[in-house]
Amino acid sequence: MATPTVPKLVLCELGETRIPGLESYSPFCLKANRALKYLGLPYERRHGIPSSFKKYHATGQVPVLLIGDTEAVGDSTDILQRLQKLAGRTFHGTTDPKLAGEANLWEEFADTSLSGFLVCARWADERNWARFRDEAFSIMPRPLRLLISGQMRKRIVKGVVARDVWRAGPEVCWRRFQELLDSLEARTPEEGFWLGTFSAADLGLFSQLFSLRQDLTPWQRDQVNARPRLTRYLDRVDAATRGPGTA
Repeated sequence: MATPTVPKLVLCELGETRIPGLESYSPFCLKANRALKYLGLPYERRHGIPSSFKKYHATGQVPVLLIGDTEAVGDSTDILQRLQKLAGRTFHGTTDPKLAGEANLWEEFADTSLSGFLVCARWADERNWARFRDEAFSIMPRPLRLLISGQMRKRIVKGVVARDVWRAGPEVCWRRFQELLDSLEARTPEEGFWLGTFSAADLGLFSQLFSLRQDLTPWQRDQVNARPRLTRYLDRVDAATRGPGTA
């Protein structure tokens, strides 16, 4: 089926990374990028800090999808829903409400539970903090980088403590992370995608786990890579969502 004509699409997001294959340090921006590529919708990318896009969406968060000159959609889950309407098809290729509902549940799990571990890995884990800081804030002069990132870190770590992800400290956090990966490994399909056919579940799970599977967070990367079924699954989703012409 031919893709219907759609208005101009602009994805407002964080700046480019210096990591091949990782479109954004934000897993939510990564999810939006991969959804657009999977659906084959042409789009432009507009980079900036989240507050620079507050004029389009009141939360001051990214990503924000601009559709033509009249519509702005914030929140990656809402963006995925809107993209399917624009494309005239669902990710999973059917209108089955049961499949769509389960896909939404897995996407929500990834956006909340898995996201908490990614935030802890980057911002709270002392093994990774300096590496992540210097990469994510590389465009800033070093004195400003240390000041701004340090202020942000205090606020973000306070948030993951409030969410109970980091409240009991690193030992408990990373034990729970390993147990969660074990559960995902046991659930991961040997072939194909999470629910049999490609869906929003794959985009949600991939964006968080692929972000953890980077050299910025080597211990967490190794934990993901130690689960072979999960690793092969992430490779399949990666290949399916890179877009045309990408090796």
